Amino acid sequence: MPKNQEDIKFVNQLKYSRWNPEYRLWEVPDYPGNLDLIRDHFNDRIGQVIYHESFDISVSNETYTIGRNEVLAFKTRTRRLRIIFGFDNELRKLIKTFPYSSWDSKNKWWNLPYSEVYLNKIQELSADRGLGFRYEEEPDGEPGIKRVTPFDLANYRVCPEAMVLKLKELRYSTSTLKTYTSLFEEFINYYHTYEINAISEQQIIAFLRFLVMDRKVSASYQNQAINAIKFYYERVLGGQRKFYFIDRPKKERTLPTVLNTEETLALFDAAINIKHKCAIMLAYSAGLRLGEITNLKISDIDRERMQIRVVSGKGKKDRVTKLAHNFLNTLDEYLESYRPKEFLFEGEKGHQYSVSSLQTVIKEISARAGIKKRVTMHTLRHTFGTHSLEGGTDLRYIQNMMGHESSKTTEIYTHVTTKGFDQIKSPLDLLNLKKKD
Repeated sequence: MPKNQEDIKFVNQLKYSRWNPEYRLWEVPDYPGNLDLIRDHFNDRIGQVIYHESFDISVSNETYTIGRNEVLAFKTRTRRLRIIFGFDNELRKLIKTFPYSSWDSKNKWWNLPYSEVYLNKIQELSADRGLGFRYEEEPDGEPGIKRVTPFDLANYRVCPEAMVLKLKELRYSTSTLKTYTSLFEEFINYYHTYEINAISEQQIIAFLRFLVMDRKVSASYQNQAINAIKFYYERVLGGQRKFYFIDRPKKERTLPTVLNTEETLALFDAAINIKHKCAIMLAYSAGLRLGEITNLKISDIDRERMQIRVVSGKGKKDRVTKLAHNFLNTLDEYLESYRPKEFLFEGEKGHQYSVSSLQTVIKEISARAGIKKRVTMHTLRHTFGTHSLEGGTDLRYIQNMMGHESSKTTEIYTHVTTKGFDQIKSPLDLLNLKKKD
């Protein structure tokens, strides 16, 4: 805004407002009522109000994308933690109590030594403050080029409104909407000097090649980028389908990580919090996806039929899965302790428990259980499928309970099961090897 003493005095009165000298702008926390006060004061002098569901921290060749009400804890290869969040005074006070913590004014994050104790305290306070919590680790190996952010381009372009409206009109999920708009923004800002509708097929192919060779994105990321680009040019512009000569990456065929029964029991024993224990037992006992767990409502539990109703699972399809008898005691203990009102797992103010919180929870519990494998909530879903197969359940029933569209997806568990392996002998075991004296 133009320099004006009356305006500066007004902004200074807003709680925790501050001047950012590097970017020469005022930063005001998104507290209830602040936006209304700003609108009342500036009135028709406000040119535009843009709502961002996420924002990028992009400095020192590092880019982190976090939601408006999200805390990101990032562990570096040197065992340091970077804590990134929008201004929150209580969280700031907590971090300042940790020994050797420091504020990096250039990069706008907190630095501190890696400690699970610190992580747990930050996560607990984040939950109390109604903030989502996300934990990431710096990958090994040579990183790829970071994506372009609003900090890199003066005229950064947002996703066209026509594409957003079309996605909503066709009832695409919130997750898909965020993914497509984010990926399409990356594409149109790669060619930021071109009109969007004038970008050629050869340029599209060049961008996809850039994603693989320079950005070093995964095959899944590349596929989603292709889908986002095709959606705009085919569904938004006139609706005519056009064939693009784009080589899609081959799907990486990797076997899922599966826990054995001892590891599964160790995981349950390591869950100290009854809510966390209930969530991981549910994932294992019913084969649910992470988003299905957080979307589950109390009314979806049918004790009479011993079934769980999964509403609008992947592909917007409803299904039922098994409610385990051995799960009921843990479920009742949890319901008695937490008394959720609508969703089975609720966070602050009765909202759904966040996906990021569950991801962090399973990581902490598996570490506490001493499991060396990389365990995620989806690992428990794969373990459900494998153990059900080993227990004699027909593949067709497993397919229906897990919500797989194709039976080929379910058949992957035949490759990881140990059933019958004890009957197989290695050729080496058939040799009569001489033992050393």
